[in-house]
Amino acid sequence: MAKAKQLEVLNALDVAKTQWYHFTAIIIAGMGFFTDAYDLFSISLVTKLLGRLYYTHPNPTHPGTLPINVSAAVNGVALCGTLAGQLFFGWLGDKLGRKKVYGLTLVMMVFSSLASGLSFGNTAKSVMTTLCFFRFWLGFGIGGDYPLSATIMSEYANKKTRGAFIAAVFAMQGVGILVSGVVSLIVSSGFEARFKPPTFEEDPAGSLTPEADYIWRVILMFGAFPAGATYYYRMQMPETAR
Repeated sequence: MAKAKQLEVLNALDVAKTQWYHFTAIIIAGMGFFTDAYDLFSISLVTKLLGRLYYTHPNPTHPGTLPINVSAAVNGVALCGTLAGQLFFGWLGDKLGRKKVYGLTLVMMVFSSLASGLSFGNTAKSVMTTLCFFRFWLGFGIGGDYPLSATIMSEYANKKTRGAFIAAVFAMQGVGILVSGVVSLIVSSGFEARFKPPTFEEDPAGSLTPEADYIWRVILMFGAFPAGATYYYRMQMPETAR
């Protein structure tokens, strides 16, 4: 009897007319993909600055760069977390229900994004270590959000528009990548206009002002805001029927 009722519900979802809640679900799930892409790709935009800030010699003859192993760790640790998060949260979503886990992944992404921008330490090595630590947990949350967003959108959509709706959600990845570049340009331009640092060729030591340390932090922390803005609406979504 219960199984027959569930089949009726699933059939009703498949043949339901496209309504406003479908588009709301696209926005909510899409913002997850937007944040995932922003957080994963924004780090590559600040690695050059990290090298200048933390690996420049006191009497520089050339701009500092991240060592190869440090660069690989900073760029790749979030992807390792993503793999682990997909396996763990995919299993947990089936056990506890997707709605609960969906909210948990979002909270993890918000706090890890903020924590990445607050990475601390007295040495370059300690700053990079804390950054990698927080980036791993950011990736872990992203790993849970990525499959859950696609699955939830698939289960809400009707049979006729399912493909288009899922494609719309995935398209938000491109928007997230684009916005990460735009945010980086705006923050960098604002810093240059405010502090007007000389170029490295003009003044190697003076070109690296202490305020430049805020640039990469602001760029990474910005990823927390679009995710946090959808938390309330994500928690209002009903549990999926499938």
